Amino acid sequence: MGWTGKVVLICALIFGGGLNAAGDPPRLPPAAHPLDQLNHPVKASFEGWIKSFRTRALRQGISPAVFDRAFRGVSYNSDVVRRDRNQSEFTKTLWDYLDTAVSDARVKNGKAALRKTSRTLDAIERQFGVDKEVVVAIWGLESAYGAVRGDVPVIEALATLAYEGRRARFFEQQLMAALTILQRGETTPRRFVGSWAGAMGHTQFIPTSYMAFAVDFTGDGRRDIWSDDPTDALASTAAYLKRNGWVTGLPWGIEVTLPRGFDYALANRRIKKMPSDWGALGVKGLDGKSVANHGQASLLLPAGHSGAAFLIFKNFDVIERYNTADAYVIAVGHLSDRIKGGGKIKARWPREDRALTFSERKELQRRLTSAGFDTVKIDGKIGPLTIDAVRDYQRSKGLEPDGYASLAILKRLRSSR
Repeated sequence: MGWTGKVVLICALIFGGGLNAAGDPPRLPPAAHPLDQLNHPVKASFEGWIKSFRTRALRQGISPAVFDRAFRGVSYNSDVVRRDRNQSEFTKTLWDYLDTAVSDARVKNGKAALRKTSRTLDAIERQFGVDKEVVVAIWGLESAYGAVRGDVPVIEALATLAYEGRRARFFEQQLMAALTILQRGETTPRRFVGSWAGAMGHTQFIPTSYMAFAVDFTGDGRRDIWSDDPTDALASTAAYLKRNGWVTGLPWGIEVTLPRGFDYALANRRIKKMPSDWGALGVKGLDGKSVANHGQASLLLPAGHSGAAFLIFKNFDVIERYNTADAYVIAVGHLSDRIKGGGKIKARWPREDRALTFSERKELQRRLTSAGFDTVKIDGKIGPLTIDAVRDYQRSKGLEPDGYASLAILKRLRSSR
């Protein structure tokens, strides 16, 4: 899936509705959502769902005392539902996203956070082999280096989303894991807060990821990602990346330049070559030389042929396990490079362009399919099938076949009726 289809996940899982001027998630006023303010059918239905879920939770080993304590005071949170339902319309171009995600202020704060926690981060890097700057970059994107960790009760958020039903199976799984966390004494209901989607702590772990990957790096017997001390959260993030295949010393990606007349059909995640082989095709680093042979790489053009180009390596895929959005991975990688002292992305972005809305992405798929370039699904997600359809359409019109689902392509399809 290309970045256009994935960037929505960034807004959904991290920003919940966009970034403020400082590049951090906005603080929204609390919604009026206590059960006594809901109409009776909703109140009764939610209470009935809790009773039904309690039976299922107890069957899976959650004690009655833990369940009842966790759900004490839990209300249906209409604000959580609103943010979940509206997320598909929150889209940004990659360059607008990077302007805030890797702003000069975030780079400066990242360098300060690295200095402040250098002893801890050095120890984490030695143990897990994950670049400390990458860990800090994730910390910066997920919670502004611990400043914005979320204050929504996790049980309430997950219960609301599981009851609401759009992704009931996923959120019920997260809710069950959250109850297990409480039953094991990892934290208390009072401290158990996070984002509207139930992501927690300095680096925003969802409950199942916490269960699978969190570590106790301080040695106090608890995997405390909620503490003001970020140690366990940062170590847990490094453990997550290591367990998902992080290769020590391998870059996430490197900005490259392409020769005139380049075959843009080669910009495909499924096509992998050694950097020297890419170099033979004219793909060079910013210094004009072939990129060092770090391993198999694919070519990524997140804004089509008009924007930056990157050779991306296995560690790109590893970061993508943390958040399945190319834009997020590029932001983490670029922010980590900037924190190390690297420069800004050199290529110019097509800033005259804008991101397609969810409805426009579906329209693009419908029009491509109607024109004989089948996208298979009309779901608003710009995945490999849609990219291939865009490429085939571009070839048919004598355009550069970069597969980029742009507003210009949509307008051209509209005008060809």
